[in-house]
Amino acid sequence: MMFRIGIISDTHGLLRPEAERGLTGVDHIIHAGDIGRPEIVDALRRIAPVTAIRGNVDSSAWARDYPDTKLVRLAGKSIYVLHDLKTLKADSGAGIDVIVSGHSHVPKIDMVGGVLYLNPGSAGPRRFKLAITLATLEVTPEGIRPEIQDLGGD
Repeated sequence: MMFRIGIISDTHGLLRPEAERGLTGVDHIIHAGDIGRPEIVDALRRIAPVTAIRGNVDSSAWARDYPDTKLVRLAGKSIYVLHDLKTLKADSGAGIDVIVSGHSHVPKIDMVGGVLYLNPGSAGPRRFKLAITLATLEVTPEGIRPEIQDLGGD
């Protein structure tokens, strides 16, 4: 049995059609902050259930509905979601399988001490010359397989 998680961050109010297509068929979506406007999460919920946190640009009244961090258990894996990895407390890796962050707009997959660190990059407006990306995480009986998807775009 496979469980697919779509991971997106830094949409900054823009949900690209390429991102919606890239998330089609996932079992759950994680948004790692800098949502930009509440309609983004509404649109994501039409694709799959959503776990979302707020980022540093999510300061309007609607954003109070979202926590700064969230620990979620999906497909038997413990996933800790925060926006800026620099705010991670040193002991937060204990008992956690995956740490998802955003903020940098730079996609990254890293394994440290048995914990997968995953930043899906930014799926929103292009910043500098950085790629427009999101990530998927496949959870199978054999383990977890992260993948960064380049969405192209302008």
